[in-house]
This record gives sequence, C-alpha cells and structure tokens, in this order.
Amino acid sequence: MTISASLRESAATRPRQRATILVADDEKLIRWSLRERLAGAGYDVVEAATGAETRAAFANGVDLVLLDYRLPDVEGFELLHEMREAEPDVPIVMLTAHASVEHAVQAMKSGAFHYAGKPFGLDAVLLIVERALENTRLRREVRALRARQAESPSIDKIIGRSPKLRRVKELIARIAASPASTVLVTGESGTGKDLAAQAIHAASDRADRAFLNITCSALPASLLESELFGHERGAFTDAKNRKLGLFEHADGGTVFLDEIGEMEPPLQAKLLRFLEDKSLRRVGGAIDIHADVRIVAATNVDLRDAVRRGAFREDLYYRLAVLTVHLPPLRERGSDAELLAMFFVERFNQEFGKRVAQIHPDALRMIRSYPWPGNVRELRNAVERAVLLADAEELGVDDFSMLAAPAEKAPAFRLPANGIDLRDLEHDLIMQALERTAGNKTRAGALLGLNRDQVRYRVERYLAAVSRQKRQE
Repeated sequence: MTISASLRESAATRPRQRATILVADDEKLIRWSLRERLAGAGYDVVEAATGAETRAAFANGVDLVLLDYRLPDVEGFELLHEMREAEPDVPIVMLTAHASVEHAVQAMKSGAFHYAGKPFGLDAVLLIVERALENTRLRREVRALRARQAESPSIDKIIGRSPKLRRVKELIARIAASPASTVLVTGESGTGKDLAAQAIHAASDRADRAFLNITCSALPASLLESELFGHERGAFTDAKNRKLGLFEHADGGTVFLDEIGEMEPPLQAKLLRFLEDKSLRRVGGAIDIHADVRIVAATNVDLRDAVRRGAFREDLYYRLAVLTVHLPPLRERGSDAELLAMFFVERFNQEFGKRVAQIHPDALRMIRSYPWPGNVRELRNAVERAVLLADAEELGVDDFSMLAAPAEKAPAFRLPANGIDLRDLEHDLIMQALERTAGNKTRAGALLGLNRDQVRYRVERYLAAVSRQKRQE
C-alpha cells in the first residue's frame, strides 16, 4: 500500500505540541542513538525498520523524516518520492553508508531537504533537523500570508446581487479609482462598513500600502490622539519613547476611522487640520510631518443631526462627506439574506468540519422575511449557531428558532416625568448584556451592536464618571 493510500485511510490526526520525527533505518543501534539524542532535545521520536513500518508511521503524521537510503524491502528513494507526493511540506533527510556526490545530487533533486553519510555526528544531525523544521515553519507562514492576501476584501467579495447593493459596489469602484482623500461610509450597525472600507482600499492604487483601522469610541480622547498622530518622548507621563501614529504608519495607504461620530471636538479640530494640510504634529512635538493618507470614516449615526446638536464640527463633516457611500440595511436588500446565509453555511462548514448541504425552503423564507435589526452581523451569528449545532445535512426552521417573532410586542419606552440619565441607562443595558452572556464582553457587545473594546471602554468610562462624582460630593 502506498503512503498516499495510507494517508487517505488514516481517519484521525493526533494533536501534538512537540515536533515528531520518524527515524527509518534498519540498523537498531542507529535508531537507538538517534532516538536518544532527539528525545533529549525535546522531540517525539517514532522508529521504523522496514519500508512497511515507515509507510504506516508516516501515514499517522510526522513533522520530519530521517530516512535510510536502503531498507530491507524498499529503496529509500522510492519512499522519498511517495512521501513528497503525499506530504510535500514534511522535510526528509536521507541517511546512507554509501555517501557519494551522485547520491547527494539525486537526493536533492528528488526533494530531500538534506543528505548525510554514515557515520555522522549526532549534533550535526540535530542541527539539520532544527534547520529543516524552521524552514518548513517559515514556508507555511508565507503560504498562509499569501492566502490571507488573496482573501483580502475586494469589491467582488461583497456578497449580494440586489439592485441597491449593485449600485453600492459600482460606487465603491468609482471611488477607489478616484484621487479623493476622504470617503464617508454610513449605514446601520452590522451592514459591513469595515468591509466597504477595505474594498475601497483593495481596489485602489494604494492597495500595496498599509490599511489600518481604529474604532474612535474604543479609546479615551487622549489615547486616541496618540494612536492617530503619535507622540514624542516625554510628551506625557508614560511616554518613555517616541511613537509613530497610524497616519505616519499608513503613509501612502488608507486609515479607516470607525464610529467617527464619537470623536471628541478637540480631536475633530486636529483631524480637520490634517485633512486640509496633509501634515500632522505628534503629541508633544514641534515639527510638522507630511503623510499622504486616504481617510475612510464610518458612522451609524446621522452626522448632520450631530452637527445641528453641536456634537460634531460642521466643517469636518463637509470635509469628510465629499464622497459618501451609504450601505442599505439587510431588510432592504431582497434575496441577499438568502445568498449570504448560504455563503456563511459554506464558511462555517469548513471552520467546524460540518457537512450542511442546504437550507430548507421554509427556513429560507423565514430568513428573507426576518427584519435583521443587526443586519449582516446578526445573520452571520445566526448561521454560525445553526451550523455549529446542526446534526443533519439540511438546516430547517427549528435551527433558526431564535428568529421566531415574539408572542407579544413589548410596550414602547416612555420617558419618565423626571427624566433619565442616559449614561446610567447605557450602563444598565451593558450590565444586563454581560449578565446574559456570563461576562463575555464579545458576546455582550454582539447583543448591543458593539465590539469588545467598545463594551470595555463604556464600562470604564461609567466607572470613572461615578468615581469623579463621589470625589466631588
């Protein structure tokens, strides 16, 4: 039986914290000495004396092979070819008592990582093993990086075919190709504003430069200023070293400012100056620094209303809103909910090792008719839960029971006669969400349309306000 066939038959893989090395040699003393040296260096060692034993051990999963040139029942090069075909990432080191230039060349051409003639020094073999494993680790990291780059959001990867979304994608393509330095993305929470920002960057001539993002509500104003503009050493108590801000790091690229409506007025003024002059000054600095950055700002609040209330600078609003992309809520996108549901089913099938093949038509009708107040984010969470708990190849109505309409509509909230403290109300809602999710900030944030950092920041802000009030009393 070939190694490829054995690998297909091996149903289980065992998790390992340490690298496992297969020593395949027909000489017992050599296997023993290698095992002792490698085990002493922290590796797990599996031994094989024949080709059949080598195939079986390799099929169980190893990280490196020390392979004898000639085993009793098979030539080492035959095994080398089988192993390389089955698992090309596993490095193979050929060992032989018949060392020659021809054998070395043949081994390297056949895909061996290294070639060593007997007798060999155990320390030398250990060094080869370490180099081979490091080489494999780096190769896998590069492959993963390339895969992530290939999967970077682009316009075509914004899922949906409804007329409203098609118009949004056309607008994003035109904006990406333009020289505009500011873009405003609006829409309800969960509509994918961050994905739109990444798509603008990926489709632009800035795609080969940095894309950095920050949530404006996740940090206090002083820390947010430092994150965006950087600071000089000694600018404040903990500024022990100079720090470059996001705008400097993203020079030539894009910075995504999420929840821009939460930015404090003094920082809004500094941001406006940067947008006008393309120059910044680090906190505590005295030198203007030029940075060519496209700003994509996002908000789920009405900035025009915020301007009328004096909560947002009018001049900054008009500077940001030169080009505006509005993402429609999922309830206005027709059959996009069904398309997205199947997209997420495929994603979570891969992530959880499931085999969900379809969604029952009744469940699809439920998905399409549900208003999705949390938009795409809520849909993603619902499908994730359904796939994770699924025990069949079809998702039915029962798998989306969380979408069932409540038996009775909750009464509309009425403002008490004596008013209410909005900060207390916000804190009470966050505490209820944390209680419902057993203190899990990520899940609590999902219930409230916030991320984990936003939940933490709001709790800390409330506690700081309570502390100040007590000191004043």
